[in-house]
Amino acid sequence: MERTRSSKRILWVDDEVELLRPHLLFLQARGYHVDAIANGDDALALLRENPYDLVLLDEQMPGRRGLEVLEILRREDPHARVVMVTKSEEDRTMTEAIGRRVDDYLVKPTSPRQVLSVVTRILEGSSIRQQQVAQDFAARFGRLSIKRQDAASAEDFREVYTELVDWHVRLEHAGEVGLLDSVGAMLAELRRDFGTFIVREYPQWLRGQRQRPALSVDVVRQHLVPWLGSEPVFFVVLDCMRLDQWRVITPLLAPFFEIDEDYHYSILPTATPYARNAIFSGLFPDELARRRPGWWDSSDDEGSMNAFEDELLMDQLRYLTGRSVPVHYDKIFTDRNEERVRGRVRQAIRERSGVIALVFNFVDLMTHGRSESPILMEVAKDEAALRALTRSWFERSTAFQVLKEAAAGGYRVVLTTDHGSILCQRPSTIFAKRDATANLRYKFGVDLRPEDRSTALVTPDEKDLRFPAGRLGMNYAVALEDHFFVYPTKLREYQAKYRNSFLHGGISPEEMIVPVARLTPRP
Repeated sequence: MERTRSSKRILWVDDEVELLRPHLLFLQARGYHVDAIANGDDALALLRENPYDLVLLDEQMPGRRGLEVLEILRREDPHARVVMVTKSEEDRTMTEAIGRRVDDYLVKPTSPRQVLSVVTRILEGSSIRQQQVAQDFAARFGRLSIKRQDAASAEDFREVYTELVDWHVRLEHAGEVGLLDSVGAMLAELRRDFGTFIVREYPQWLRGQRQRPALSVDVVRQHLVPWLGSEPVFFVVLDCMRLDQWRVITPLLAPFFEIDEDYHYSILPTATPYARNAIFSGLFPDELARRRPGWWDSSDDEGSMNAFEDELLMDQLRYLTGRSVPVHYDKIFTDRNEERVRGRVRQAIRERSGVIALVFNFVDLMTHGRSESPILMEVAKDEAALRALTRSWFERSTAFQVLKEAAAGGYRVVLTTDHGSILCQRPSTIFAKRDATANLRYKFGVDLRPEDRSTALVTPDEKDLRFPAGRLGMNYAVALEDHFFVYPTKLREYQAKYRNSFLHGGISPEEMIVPVARLTPRP
C-alpha cells in the first residue's frame, strides 16, 4: 500500500544538528517524520536498518564528508533520494554532487520554507502533478465536449484532436489512468464526426469546390522551399508517425532545436504509396500517374510505387524554384547501418547539397510487424505502449543521431510524416473479387461492396480521390473510424489476426492529421 504523506520518513545528516531545530519542527508540523544525526558513519548504520524516503546530507562534516557518504550510499542503495546541503558554492562541489546523482542541492543558510519546497517536490511532486492534471482536465472537459460537438471545419477538427492527444499523453504520464477512458470516449465520438465530415468534404477539397487545409502535396512548397538558401536544409520523414508519437519524442529534440510546429492532412488513402509520394512530388495520384504511367500497373505495392522519391523531390523543387536544387536522398530501414548513413550525410554536407532528404521506416515497420509478432503485440499493446516503444527507439536511433549532428552544425530541419495509424477494433465485411487490393483499411476493385456502407467512404468516381481512371465497374472503399475490412470467407481468421492491430490507409484523425515541424538549431 502506498504511504500517506504523514508516514514519509526523512533522515537529516548534519554535524550542526542543534541549529536545525526550527527546520525539523517546521517539517514535522507538516506531517513528515524527521530523524537527525550528526555524522556520516552513524547515518549509514541507521540507513542499513531503517527505510527512509529522503536523506538531507550535509557536505562538510567531521570524519566522512557528505560526498564520501553519498558514494557509499549509492553503492548500497542506488535509488535512495538525496539532497546535498552545504556551505560551499564552489562549482566543483556542486558538479561532483550532481555527477553522483543527487536529487537536489541546497546552499546554507537555508530557510525552513526553502527546505520544505525541495522536500515537497521530491516526495509529493508526482501526486501533486497527478491531482493538478486531473483538476485541469475536469475543468476543461465541458468546454472541450462543446468544442467537439461544434466542430465544422478542418481547423476545428484539428484543434480538438490535438488537444485530446495532449490530454491523453499528459494524463497517462501523470499516472491518472482513471480519466483516460473519458478521453478515449471523446476520441471515439470525434472519429465518428470526423468520418462524416471527410466523406462529405474531401471530394470537394480535391475538386477545388471548398477551401481545403494543407495536404500532403503542400508540405514541400509551404515548409521546405522557404528555407532553401546557401546552407543545406534537412528534410526528414518518419514514416507512419502518429501525433502522440511525435509528442513523446519532441522533448528529446527540444534541447537541440527551437521547434515551430504545424500540421497537414494526409491525402487518402493514408498509406505510403499515396501520401508519401504526394509529399515528395507535390502531386495527387492522377497527376503522378500521368507522369509515371507504369506505376499503376503494379497495384499498390509500396516497394515499386515509392522507388523514385528522390527524382520526384528534385522535379518538384525545380518546378517550385525555377532552378536545379541538389538533393541527397537516403531511405533507412535499420539502425545497423548508422555509421554509413551518418557518413553519407556528412559527405552530402561537404558537397553542399541543397536538401538532405532522409526517410526513416522504423515506426512503419514496427506498426506492420506488430500484427505478425505476438511479442511485439504484447510490448506495444495499446497507444501508450506504442508511444513508449517509439520514444525508446528514437533515443537510440540513427535518426536522432543525425538530427543532433544537424543541430551541432547549425543546419535547419523540416521534419514530418506521411500518415499515422489507428488501433482497429471492428471488422467490416466487404465483398470483392480476387483483383481487389490487399490493404485492410482501403480496397479498390471491380464490383467492390461493403456489407455496411456506413463503415466506409465508398465511391465509383475516381475523381473523389484524384485517382487515374480505373477499369469499368471499379469501386473505391476507404474505411472509417476503427473499422478494418474482412472478407466473408475469412471473417474469423482476419478477426483473430488483425483485431487490436495498428493499421493505416483509412479515415481517422490519427491517420490524417499529422505534424510537420520546422527545427531551428539552438545557439
